[in-house]
Amino acid sequence: MKPDLIRAIDLALEKHWDASHDIVQQYESDGTASWIHAVLHKIEGDRGNSHYWYRRAGKMEFADEEPMDELRIIRAKVEGLS
Repeated sequence: MKPDLIRAIDLALEKHWDASHDIVQQYESDGTASWIHAVLHKIEGDRGNSHYWYRRAGKMEFADEEPMDELRIIRAKVEGLS
């Protein structure tokens, strides 16, 4: 799953949001995938859906973060760098 989540983040950073979304939807029970999902809906402008995924991920404190910076934070966590 880790390589898939990194791929989803990289796709999102490259503005391939639909492809990223397709990946994270496969792992809806995973907290990190839910967090990425939240960011994707934030980028999309769907605040309600974004907040739903932030709550599922337990990451509401990131709801106001800049999305691209947040994706880099998530990527570092997935890679185990922070």
